Amino acid sequence: MLFSSLNIIDPILKAVEEEGYTTPTPIQAEAIPIVLQGTDLLGCAQTGTGKTAAFAIPILQLLSANKTFVKTKKIRSLIVTPTRELAIQIEESFKAYGRHTGLTCTVLFGGVNQNPQTAALRKGVDILIATPGRLLDLMGQGFLTLRDVEIFVLDEADRMLDMGFIHDVKKLLAVLPKSRQSLFFSATMPPDIVKLANTILHNPSKVSVTPDSSVVEIIQQSVFFVDKGNKSALLLEILKDQKIKSALVFTRTKHGANTVVKILLKHDITAEAIHGNKAQTARQRALSNFKDQTTRVLVATDIAARGIDIDDLQYVINYEMPNISETYVHRIGRTGRAGAEGTAYSFCDAEEKEYLRDIEKLITQKIPVAENLLFPLMDHNPVKTPKQQQGRGNSGHARPKQVVAQKPLVVSKKPRILLRRQGS
Repeated sequence: MLFSSLNIIDPILKAVEEEGYTTPTPIQAEAIPIVLQGTDLLGCAQTGTGKTAAFAIPILQLLSANKTFVKTKKIRSLIVTPTRELAIQIEESFKAYGRHTGLTCTVLFGGVNQNPQTAALRKGVDILIATPGRLLDLMGQGFLTLRDVEIFVLDEADRMLDMGFIHDVKKLLAVLPKSRQSLFFSATMPPDIVKLANTILHNPSKVSVTPDSSVVEIIQQSVFFVDKGNKSALLLEILKDQKIKSALVFTRTKHGANTVVKILLKHDITAEAIHGNKAQTARQRALSNFKDQTTRVLVATDIAARGIDIDDLQYVINYEMPNISETYVHRIGRTGRAGAEGTAYSFCDAEEKEYLRDIEKLITQKIPVAENLLFPLMDHNPVKTPKQQQGRGNSGHARPKQVVAQKPLVVSKKPRILLRRQGS
């Protein structure tokens, strides 16, 4: 199937082709016709499946078919998403696909001066992409109204719940027009998400792209069993491979991200951290440097990493295993974008084995174990920490045994595992 077979209008089709896309992803092929019919949509889709284009393209087409000619443009479509980075990414997509439509869009998020954002609102916009906090703030100040919204999108709904945005979302739903088209996307569908969807959608069509049939299969995955205290040494050894031009490294905590960056900088590896405690300008600068490969390693927490979309990113490294199984899919989905090759390494200590089992259950496959001769897992019985507290820091962990590296190692191509050099 080609985009040209989806009844997309010429201005948008031209822009899509200019972006280098000819074949829609599965979620795009299923969702675009549904949205064009004006039907509400419930989408279950992981990162890396082309979800943004699945709603951006039909929204642009629907708004183009009925352009308003009033002097001041009204907000006709609202996209709400949990993080600044994801909001910026969505705005970039709308601008790319809608460059020939004459429709305008802007993005609202906190952590920066509001004046440029309010100036854009005064000029009038057709499409608004926003994080909940700044959106409600500017509404309270009287800079915008949502009474003219025709199409509402709630993106990354599961992350909204994780970040405590549920009350903000309910406030928005209370002021949105009752007569509207609504699109709801979430990576998972636990009971709380289903309950929220039922308050937003009316007789929705459903589209689902599951992890085991999309992102996970095309990424070469490996897990390294290693003591917590040796993870930094293992990371440094892996990064000795000059074929790794850039790598996105994930930690569970902000403190952990900062610590990893300090270690890498100490060993002359350019690295920056991106997490919630960083100012928005610093986060954008770090992301820009990483995209330009000025910075070789970007260390991120999960919330900050939503929306990071980098062409040709080949390596993702889970320095710490995520304690939420679905997060693993989001993390490794930063590589292997749009069918490209990708590699995901995961460092798993003894306490994290339970997380690994949950992940493998979710993706319905065993992650290949990499042979780790230099830094093998030695402390098999660390001090246990209650599961609900794991992932919040390093309290309660026993000091792991240190294994001193005696010989260099190489990373083989197939399979991607650590080996001693021949003759060692």
